[in-house]
Amino acid sequence: MMRSMGKYQVSRVAVMIVCVGLSMVDGSRSLLAEPVGDEPTNVEPIYLLGPEDMLKVAVWKDEQLTQELVVRPDGMISFPLIGEVQASGRTVEDVRSEIAQRLTKFLPNPNVTVTVLKVLSYRIYVLGRVNKPGEYQAGHHTDVLQALSMAGGLTAYASENNIKIIRRNGTDELVFPFRYGDARKGRDLHQNILLQRGDVVMVP
Repeated sequence: MMRSMGKYQVSRVAVMIVCVGLSMVDGSRSLLAEPVGDEPTNVEPIYLLGPEDMLKVAVWKDEQLTQELVVRPDGMISFPLIGEVQASGRTVEDVRSEIAQRLTKFLPNPNVTVTVLKVLSYRIYVLGRVNKPGEYQAGHHTDVLQALSMAGGLTAYASENNIKIIRRNGTDELVFPFRYGDARKGRDLHQNILLQRGDVVMVP
C-alpha cells in the first residue's frame, strides 16, 4: 500500500505521526503538572519589610555608614549621604541594591549589606471565641492553625466550621472561609493559608 502512495501522501503521513507523538508528550507533561490530592499549595513567601522592622545597614570598611535603622510608619528609612529610602513593601535585597547603587555617587564600588535585626511589623489578630483573643506579633510566617494555637485554641462555644480570615487589600476587604473541624481531621488542608500582615482571624 505504501508503494502506491506518492511523495506528497508519504509526507502527510510523516507529519501526522510527528504531530501525534508531540501531542502525547504534551499530554503526559500536563498530567504530571496536575496537583495530586488535597495537599496544601502554600508556598513560603519572600518576606517584605514593614513599619517598625529593625534593620542593620553596613558598608564595608566604613563604620560611619554602618547604621541600625527602624522602618518608619511611612515606610521609609533615612541613610547618610543618600537620604530617604523606601523600605516597606520591599525585600531586603531590593533595599540593599538601591542603597548600593545610590552610594556609587559618593564611594567607588560600595560593598553594602542589609540584615533584619528584628521582625516587628508582622502582626496578626485572632478575635472572637478563642481563649486568648488579641494581637499577635509573629517572627515568622504563620498559618491559620498556628494562629489559633497562639490564641490558646477555640472555646467550647466556638462555631469551628464558620471561621473567617479577613484581609484588607487596599480599599477592598477579602474574606476566606476556614473549617477548623475539617482541618483538625486532616481534610481540606489547602484552606490553612499563610496569613499576611494585618490579617484578622474571626472565630464566631
